[in-house]
Amino acid sequence: MDDDATLLAQLTDVDRSDDSLRAWVAERIHRLEADDRRSADTHLVSLDLPAAWDIQLYLKDESTHASGSLKHRLARSLFLFALVNGWLRPGMPVIEASSGSTAVSEAHMARILEIPFIAVIPRGTSSRKITLIEAAGGRCHTVDRAEHMSAEAQRLADELGGLFLDQFSYAERATDWRGNNSIAVSTFGQLELEPHPIPRWIVVGAGTGGTSATFGRYLRYRRLPTGLCVADVENSAFFDGWVQRDPTVTTDAGSRIEGIGRPRVEPSFVPGVVDRMIRVPDAASVAAARYLSERIGRRVGASTGTNLVAVARLVTQMRERGETGSVLTLLCDPGDRYTDTYFDDAWVAAQGWDLDPWRAELEARLPLGSL
Repeated sequence: MDDDATLLAQLTDVDRSDDSLRAWVAERIHRLEADDRRSADTHLVSLDLPAAWDIQLYLKDESTHASGSLKHRLARSLFLFALVNGWLRPGMPVIEASSGSTAVSEAHMARILEIPFIAVIPRGTSSRKITLIEAAGGRCHTVDRAEHMSAEAQRLADELGGLFLDQFSYAERATDWRGNNSIAVSTFGQLELEPHPIPRWIVVGAGTGGTSATFGRYLRYRRLPTGLCVADVENSAFFDGWVQRDPTVTTDAGSRIEGIGRPRVEPSFVPGVVDRMIRVPDAASVAAARYLSERIGRRVGASTGTNLVAVARLVTQMRERGETGSVLTLLCDPGDRYTDTYFDDAWVAAQGWDLDPWRAELEARLPLGSL
């Protein structure tokens, strides 16, 4: 026994345990779980198509989250990921590169956790978005060009001793696609009693790529025949990167459809789980957002419009082949965030967009009944 004690005493031993830090982390995780429990599941909205088609169309309405968008799930997952990895400490500011819904949702989570939050945004970000970020307790730091946002976020984190949360790198791994926080698990549970509970297609956009990764992995894990279609926008690298099987593809300009489209193929985009991609013109996205807004009686963002245009293409092809079934897409965020852009006729005209031809095409190909 004495010999064993002597040998054990020779081991190199460094103890970094910190009971107060563990307690702080545990309390923050408790707060995130409490926020999750307070949040009822988002609605699955059925849109009426002609009965003779026997094709059901569903919108998973993510705009009803407390922070107002699909990014609410991502923000909660990213903060939880940072906490359980030991990246966050008391007083450490969190920095994110985002001018849109992610920044709003992360500011909301940071306030719950009593953590300082800074959003690095490009010059020209709408005053409405800045107001929402600041109202949620965040602070905005402006850069001249959108492609400089991530580098500046990392520089700020280094300078302030903070954490760059980096949604574009960690979105796909922060979300547990098999767990209760998964949008895929929620969606399929809500579809169980529908006429076609296993959709023919699920359509999503790509900003980080986290949502497409979640759905795509879940479909394969459950061995489901549902196809995953990603709708991409102008000035985005995702479509060409996927088609060319080249993750190094970049573009020279940023997306004009907020929340989706990126000038590079982001690390969280998982091309292997995507079955199909459809590139949608920006004018079509905005026309579809306005069209859907009129049909459901409330405004939706242009990224939801992007999804709807891809849905119209898929439904048209299903009808041409005599197929029946269901198609599901996402209502990503509310359109009242875009009153001075996508729903402003003068602003739309300044972009050079003619919405009327796309509006007519959508009315013909996807005649939606009002709710």
